[in-house]
Amino acid sequence: MASSLSTKPFSTDTLSAFASLNSDLRSLSPGYLRLSLRPRLPKRLQIQAAGSTYGNHFRVTTYGESHGGGVGCVIDGCPPRIPLSEADMQVDLDRRRPGQSRITTPRKETDTCKIFSGVSEGLTTGTPIHVFVPNTDQRGHDYSEMSLAYRPSHADATYDMKYGVRSVQGGGRSSARETIGRVASGAVAKKILKDFSGTEILAYVSQVHKIVLPEDLIDHDTLTLDQIESNIVRCPDPEYAEKMISAIDAVRVRGDSVGGVVTCIVRNCPRGLGSPVFDKLEAELAKAVMSLPATKGFQFGSGFAGTFLTGSEHNDEFYIDEHGRTRTRTNRSGGIQGGISNGEIINMRIAFKPTSTIGVSLILSLSVFIITSFIHHTQILAFRYVH
Repeated sequence: MASSLSTKPFSTDTLSAFASLNSDLRSLSPGYLRLSLRPRLPKRLQIQAAGSTYGNHFRVTTYGESHGGGVGCVIDGCPPRIPLSEADMQVDLDRRRPGQSRITTPRKETDTCKIFSGVSEGLTTGTPIHVFVPNTDQRGHDYSEMSLAYRPSHADATYDMKYGVRSVQGGGRSSARETIGRVASGAVAKKILKDFSGTEILAYVSQVHKIVLPEDLIDHDTLTLDQIESNIVRCPDPEYAEKMISAIDAVRVRGDSVGGVVTCIVRNCPRGLGSPVFDKLEAELAKAVMSLPATKGFQFGSGFAGTFLTGSEHNDEFYIDEHGRTRTRTNRSGGIQGGISNGEIINMRIAFKPTSTIGVSLILSLSVFIITSFIHHTQILAFRYVH
């Protein structure tokens, strides 16, 4: 059944707000302007928001907010009789945990998980698995000034436009802390795939700002987790890792931030995953990774660089290997052809913008409001998404 929305242009409300407050500017603290832009939603408006669940057979729902009581997930569709404990998830949660080094958020959290259901005597029961991680370092008061205005490039304004209310403390559901539920459920999914088909999933930082790791330096057939974890930026090449760390330090001391690119590979992926047209495997992967906070781009295989090649240069020639399997001599298709996995290594790259909360003055709407935020400024988000 179709529904109609009655909305008032945001720009009109913004201009009205600034005009009505013009006479009071001088009475406010220097650099601050009290701003009231909360839209008035029609009483008849009912907004259906159900975007916290992903998957079909293996279905994951994440919940919680950055400065609430905690965050977590509910996993539905996990097969029964699979050995599972908190320790299986904690390994990846520890890799994601904030406060690990000088180039990440200073927030201190242990991110200790607890399984509340779906596991009995160390085995999954086939029923929903509930995982909870408490927030122990909530500092909602750090965000009190954020109630005065919208932060640039955050979700503050759009959440207000949609819901008429927003979580001032840390951004609520738009916070990167939401990804804890993904990491916990991802650990379970990786365990299932490893046991079923020997599938391995690895990710590493391949770019920080203008420091780009050449693709030919990393052998995806032999890449190991130890190589990735050998430094704080999670780049498997030591020389480029040092360059990336230096680039982050250079902007960190100025209170600024930089973006980056994460490369993710899937080895031993079963053939035949994905379906034609709307359920192509690369489309599903794109939806999953582009729903991560701060993502701005997705490529797989040759990606945009493939547009510089001719068809004869780009084609992956088939051959039969020593085991009688059909393989490709090159992998510009990125392990997926026609939306279906072909058994080669799946290779994708995800771009992350510079984190928006920084320590420099940010000029907001109409250059009238200037706000300084020295709160939880993470210099680069990209390497925290490497799991």
